[in-house]
Amino acid sequence: MSVLCIVAHPDDEVLGVGGTLARHAAAGDDVHVCILSDGVTSRYDDDDDAASAEIERRRERAERAAEILGASVSLHGFPDNSFDTAPLLDVVQTVEDEIAEHDPETVYTHHHGDLNVDHELTCRAVTTATRPLQDSGVERVLAFETLSATEWSVPSADNAFQPQHFVTVVDHLDAKLDALRCYEDELREPPHPRNVETVRRNAQVWGAKVGVGAAEPFEVIRELR
Repeated sequence: MSVLCIVAHPDDEVLGVGGTLARHAAAGDDVHVCILSDGVTSRYDDDDDAASAEIERRRERAERAAEILGASVSLHGFPDNSFDTAPLLDVVQTVEDEIAEHDPETVYTHHHGDLNVDHELTCRAVTTATRPLQDSGVERVLAFETLSATEWSVPSADNAFQPQHFVTVVDHLDAKLDALRCYEDELREPPHPRNVETVRRNAQVWGAKVGVGAAEPFEVIRELR
């Protein structure tokens, strides 16, 4: 089986679905991660050299994290934290190109209600690119939570994360956390939610809700059986 994970920034793939991707890889599935933004450019003004150096470091970290999870990875250049300034069609076409290349049966992406606009628009682009046309090989599209983006959104009935699909990651939680450590510059001290211990506990809490030691939760955007 081919699996494609489409995220806005480096580290989103690990925070949201790292254990599940490692599980897919361990089962022999072909796993690819598509990262739409370098996750850097919004932090630099006119220092192109510093930005370029950090982009390269992010690329190396993404590649190390993907190797730990058993995945391949590609990075694109959409503007960090400014996806709303790029034509949505361009994002959709990039996702379509990734789908054409990897021919996935399962696609993972962000929850549409996340606080981060890049996450929201990534989900919209993925939903558009995976629309159920007759020749589409995509059988399921699943949305994951991203700590410090999903739970921080302005609460309303139409943007709540309400998972119906859970994946046991007891045997793959350590791989998720090892991959997360590759992004050490993005981690924060507790009680910020984006740190290794909180991510571990979050997986354990979701697992407890469904009767296992650790799990990752997903909303089903579309599934064909």
